[in-house]
Amino acid sequence: MPHIARESLWTLEEYARRRPAFRAEVMAHKKLRTVAIGPHVTLIFEDEKTIRYQIQEMLRIEKTFEEAGIVAELEAYGPLVPDGRNLKATMMIEYPDPEERARELQRLKGIERRVWMRVAGFDPVFAVADEDLERENETKTSSVHFLRFEFAQAMISAFPASAVSVGIDLPAYGYAIEALPDDQRAALAQDFGPG
Repeated sequence: MPHIARESLWTLEEYARRRPAFRAEVMAHKKLRTVAIGPHVTLIFEDEKTIRYQIQEMLRIEKTFEEAGIVAELEAYGPLVPDGRNLKATMMIEYPDPEERARELQRLKGIERRVWMRVAGFDPVFAVADEDLERENETKTSSVHFLRFEFAQAMISAFPASAVSVGIDLPAYGYAIEALPDDQRAALAQDFGPG
């Protein structure tokens, strides 16, 4: 199972030296892993590189150098790395105006359970949402969710060469992308490991 080993993380000093180049590399990497579904929802498909960057940034921001703090960040973010049988994504619901955002988060309650991916020829796979903690309450959903799409082996085998669609079927927010671009599908297919 892919994971980020404690000994593979850079010290704060080493990260400070490497950060400009690593940040540029990760931002370019994320472009192929970012999917907008409609005007207000974005999925960023996470992998070892994006999560490594997130952990290093958190350690930097919090100036964490003690072992317990480093391990805590690994435990918090490590589960977001796909394990070879799934894709994992951070879903962001974005409305610039705070009043509109508050109103829409009420209207979009449950959206995190209505996000799907479909490999051509198979049924859609609906996301498992927020396994770390509940992110919605009685009245509204959160603006950030963590999703896992679990695929059968036949879907994984077909993924690299098949049309892959993604969408949301919540009545209040129904959007779909009929087929991801080839370069984007190829980038996501790498999360399943060598073919």
